[in-house]
Amino acid sequence: MAFLYETHLHTSPVSKCAISRGSDYIAGYQDKGYSGIIVTDHFFNANCSLSKTLAWENWVNSFCQGYEEARNEGARRGFDVFFGWEETFDGCDDYLIYGLDKEWLLGHPEVRKWSRGEQYRTVRESGGCVVQAHPFRQRVYIPKVVLSTGCVDAVEVANGGHDDPSYDALACRYAKSIGKPSTAGTDIHDASDIYYNDLFGVYVDKKLNSISDYVNVILNNEISGLKIPEGRLDFFGTENIKLPFEIRDENDKVTGRHWREFI
Repeated sequence: MAFLYETHLHTSPVSKCAISRGSDYIAGYQDKGYSGIIVTDHFFNANCSLSKTLAWENWVNSFCQGYEEARNEGARRGFDVFFGWEETFDGCDDYLIYGLDKEWLLGHPEVRKWSRGEQYRTVRESGGCVVQAHPFRQRVYIPKVVLSTGCVDAVEVANGGHDDPSYDALACRYAKSIGKPSTAGTDIHDASDIYYNDLFGVYVDKKLNSISDYVNVILNNEISGLKIPEGRLDFFGTENIKLPFEIRDENDKVTGRHWREFI
């Protein structure tokens, strides 16, 4: 028996771009046969609706609201809800953080000023993991594509927010080239999409009892499958990166600028 989990989900009013509150998602994901979801709202330097002038404790309490609403509704309905977040660097590259909690955030206000390398090292030291989200996404608000090769434990190779599946094909090749596990997530912002659009996710062989279990699945490369539309990763030969491109190492040093030599 396989267990299916949503790994990338945003809530209102925490994520500025989200429409639905955390509690709105639970019934729909249950109907679609999911075993649980991970709430990954946009974090401090990402597309977050919370004021950066708030005291840190107040900011963290407000940030966790979407997750807590989802968790409470999940508990009422017997459905698992786990906590994570999505951070952005320089408006370019995004990272899904799993395995840490509200108490950890309250004790680490320095998270707001981390580099990619500092984020990765501290998250790992604290028992979490880092997944680069939709690494080849190209949109008007993104100034460049950045691959942080030394600061990730896995790569989101399929993302439901993409209108161009070639971005996912590139991400799949990237994950293989650096020898990292592949994940998939819907990147959902509106609960109505559960019924009107394709859903993504990961399959695992054992039920997750905590977000730490998911961290272990990633670190041990134990994802048993991906829920993605058929043929989603088959768009080889049609890829084109129009944005400036950077490859960065574990120290945030740029080591390359030519994607065709790397992928």
